[in-house]
Amino acid sequence: MPTSSRPLGPGVLAVVVASLLFAVNGTVSKLAMEAGLTPTRLVELRSLGSAVVLVAVLVVVSLRARASGASGPRLPRGRELAALAVLGVVGMAMVQWLYFVAISRLPVGLALLVEYTAPVLVALWARFVLGEPVRARVWWALAACLGGLTLVAQVGDGVRLDVLGLLAASGAAVALATYYLLGDRLVRSRDALSTQTWSMVFAATFWVVLQPLWTFDVTVLTDVLALPGALAGLHAPLWVLVAWIVVLGTVVPYVLVLAGVARLGAARTGVLGMIEPVAASAAAWLVLGESMTAVQLAGGAVVLAGVALAESARRRPTLTPTPDAVLTH
Repeated sequence: MPTSSRPLGPGVLAVVVASLLFAVNGTVSKLAMEAGLTPTRLVELRSLGSAVVLVAVLVVVSLRARASGASGPRLPRGRELAALAVLGVVGMAMVQWLYFVAISRLPVGLALLVEYTAPVLVALWARFVLGEPVRARVWWALAACLGGLTLVAQVGDGVRLDVLGLLAASGAAVALATYYLLGDRLVRSRDALSTQTWSMVFAATFWVVLQPLWTFDVTVLTDVLALPGALAGLHAPLWVLVAWIVVLGTVVPYVLVLAGVARLGAARTGVLGMIEPVAASAAAWLVLGESMTAVQLAGGAVVLAGVALAESARRRPTLTPTPDAVLTH
């Protein structure tokens, strides 16, 4: 995957904007769950709504391409279709659900710190499964992440953290690592928009089958919520929060992430994505009143340093992108 020599090129900008949108989405999602939506129902609404929006956009893009004489996004077949299904179910449905479970039981910042150890898992997978050359610094990265998470959890300080929340966040890290690895592979030969659309369709199908829509009381979406923290005094119906989660918390940032991966590769995208835990902690502090101790903040900094080391540990060859690897509008 090619790397960009421009520090503020389109790939970098795409990933930074996506990270900030994801960060805000954590707080919005937690508000929605505190209003009564379960993690499974929220991820179903998120997946289904996002799939509808993405399919509509993809249809418009395809029609415009054909009208201009160009070939639109091609239909996936065979192994590519299977890979998109795995990306949708594991890299999308499971990441979102496990993340929602985690933030429903843990502070948003802590949940994201655990989830964002995914790049360490990517480096270890590259070393021991894919056989890619990996620098020895990956072991320092692993040690830093484990040590930093110990500080965040304040083990031995009498602090009790929710075990299920930590397990969910750890599972989200595994699923996110799958998303990085598989997404990196898919966008080498397919545009980001159609890749995200097909994966989201599979994610939505997965949840609709497990949890039929007719079992959901849609009237709950009309409930009006009083917003807390820095937004105190404002009110919004629950459906507005869900719409935000679908459009600005899912569709836009996920497409931007895959566009970034197509230009920067999974490793550099992961480094830039570390903006999200920091920004998410700030958003949760402003709106939800969630804060971390000085020891936990120091641990978080150690975790992010470990992730940065892991990202720089992989020695990946530079590939020439295919024409379909660039997101077009």
